[in-house]
This record gives sequence, structure tokens and C-alpha cells, in this order.
Amino acid sequence: MMESVFITAVETACVLGLRMEDCLTALRERRGGLALSDDMPGMDFAGLPVGALPSRGLVKGRRYGAASNAAVQAATAAVRRAGWAAEEIRESWLYGASSRGNAGEILGVNAWRRPLRKFSASNTMHCEIPAAVSIELGIRGPWQMVSNGCSSGLDALGMAWMAVGSGLAPRAVVVAVDLPLIAALLQDFRETGLLSSNGVNDPFAVGQGHATSGFFPGEAAVAVTLERDGTGRPKLCRVEHYCANSDAYDTLMIPEDGGGIEDCVRAAVQAGDAGKVVAVCPHATGTLNHARVEPPALLRALDGRRVPLLPLKPQTGHTLGASGLLDVALLAACMGEGWLPAVLPGLTPPACGLPLNEAPLKVAAGDRVVKLASGMGGHNAAVSLGVV
Repeated sequence: MMESVFITAVETACVLGLRMEDCLTALRERRGGLALSDDMPGMDFAGLPVGALPSRGLVKGRRYGAASNAAVQAATAAVRRAGWAAEEIRESWLYGASSRGNAGEILGVNAWRRPLRKFSASNTMHCEIPAAVSIELGIRGPWQMVSNGCSSGLDALGMAWMAVGSGLAPRAVVVAVDLPLIAALLQDFRETGLLSSNGVNDPFAVGQGHATSGFFPGEAAVAVTLERDGTGRPKLCRVEHYCANSDAYDTLMIPEDGGGIEDCVRAAVQAGDAGKVVAVCPHATGTLNHARVEPPALLRALDGRRVPLLPLKPQTGHTLGASGLLDVALLAACMGEGWLPAVLPGLTPPACGLPLNEAPLKVAAGDRVVKLASGMGGHNAAVSLGVV
């Protein structure tokens, strides 16, 4: 039997700020942080809005790759916020997540790091991310690395939830990071047709003259701590349920019927009182495929209830494998204060009739939020979060 599991601390670094407090301020002000890219090394991406970290200090270090350095700093801050003692940190389990890992080291473009040559092999491994966190924090429990594309962070959270709720793990740290602002990666996304070609930051706009055409890449590092009840520590929200499935359809596209999105979200909705679901945070990448098929699938999963949607990527950019956990961390921090943010002003509601959350929403104990993530290859993941 699963015990109650709570998010007790979060830390985020993204285009909105290098600390959770900065990110919450941006959410309260309904302010995004995307800015036009220029002078991308070896490639002209002028006119593409991107979400770069406000400072490079988070990613610097000679021992580990850039993504690993960011993960260490985010995890260290989250554990500090949780107030864990040294023994509690030592016994914790650790889950890392990333879509592209230390891509800068793999592609050899992070020469500014002045890395130590003896770490060249480890710097190019995805699993260096949790390994570095384990080493620097002294975590002796097992660590795992999840790389499921854009659903990586949400899947890592779900696996940690199962381990903690089942009693296998005494507590867990989940960390997700992606640093995709690399010319070679952006060119891959452009050639695949996933990168925005017109600068329209409106993920559900499909009308003529103002149609979304793809996503805006962003950088992020995020960490959350999970604990069972009885710790006596403040709780931001409850992780109620996690589910995942696959479309078994295509490496890029979601089928016109929405694939596994409906079943995945429906399972999360029905894990508790469906009438208490007050918002859904969709994947909402900005590709035309997502814009067309995701909202109707969400509406069916909600059995026609007009629950407001709360897409956050227009403010943060699409942070790939970190995006699901980033959204959860932002939502958890707001829920812990009794509110949910409004969407970026001027966004277009989806054609299916689901509204957008146009104003800050007060929430109370028992209210629920469902978060969806989808990865390339047709893998879907959803979690249900509850206000405590």
C-alpha cells in the first residue's frame, strides 16, 4: 500500500531566475523571460526567442560537465531548503533526469569550461549528472538516470514517488537539467521541424496568420525533495499519483486521436476526486501537432469539464527533459502558498473550448492539479498534485 508522499522543498534555475523566489516573482507578475538569440556559434538563429539562464556561474566547474554542475547546485539548494540532516542525506535515494545530458561536452563546444582531461570520459555520460550530485552531497542511497526525452523529469519524479511511497526509499531527491542552447542541437530541431520558425509564442494558436510553428528552447536546472508524512517539516504539496504510457505510433508525431494522452491524464484525474481538479498543466510545446491534438485529448480525459489550462512554457521556454519537473516545482511552490499562477497575457485558448487560467487562482486543501509531459517517440507521463 502506498503511503502519502509530499514535495517538501524545491529549487529552480531557469530564464525566470536562478532561485525559486525569483521565479515566483516572475509568475506573480505574469512575466516571461525569453529573449531573441544572436551570435549563436557557427549558426544564425537570429529572431529565435530562447530562455537562457541569467548567469553562467551555475554551470561552471572543472570536474564535471556543465549540466552536472547545474544539477549539483540545484540539488544542494533543495536539500538545504528541506532541512535534512547529514544522515538523512546519506540514506536518500536519488533520481536524475535529462534529455540531452552534457551535450556541450559530447559535442566538444564547452571549451570555455577549461575541463580537467582526466574527467573527459565521465563528462560525456548522461549518468554523470546523478553521480556528481551523489558525490558532492554524500548520498549513499542508489541513484538512477532517466532519459525519456521531454518526459524525463516527470518520469523521474514518478519513479521516486513509487520508491518513497512503497517504503523502499526513506526519502528522495529528484533533479532534472537540460542545456539545449547549442547550435548543433538547435539545427537538429530546426531540420526536424520542431523549432519555431515564426516567433509566435502562443502554443495553442492554430489560426491563419498567427499560428504556432514550434517551440522555443530554454535552459533549466531543477530539484525537488520527496518525503513521507510524519517528518514534521512543511509540505508544499502531495504527489498523489503517477502514470505513464506510450503511443507506439511515431518518433515525432502524436496521432490525431491524441494517442495515449487521454488515458494517461484520465488515470491521474481519477486517482482522486475528479471534481477537485482545478487546473491542468499541459505539455504545450508549440508544435502544430501538439496544438491540434493535445487539447481535445485533455478535454476527453476530463469528461468534458472545462478545467482551465496552465501552460508554463511560454514563460520558461521548452527546457526539454527538465520541463516536466520544472513545471512541477513551480506549481508546488505556488500551491504551498495557496495559489496558482495565471498564464502569460495574450495567449490563445485552444479551439476545443478549454479555457486558459487567465487570473491567479486561490487553492485550498484538497484541490488538485494534473501535470502532463510527452516525449519524442510517443511516451506520455502524468502526475497528480494535491494541495495540503
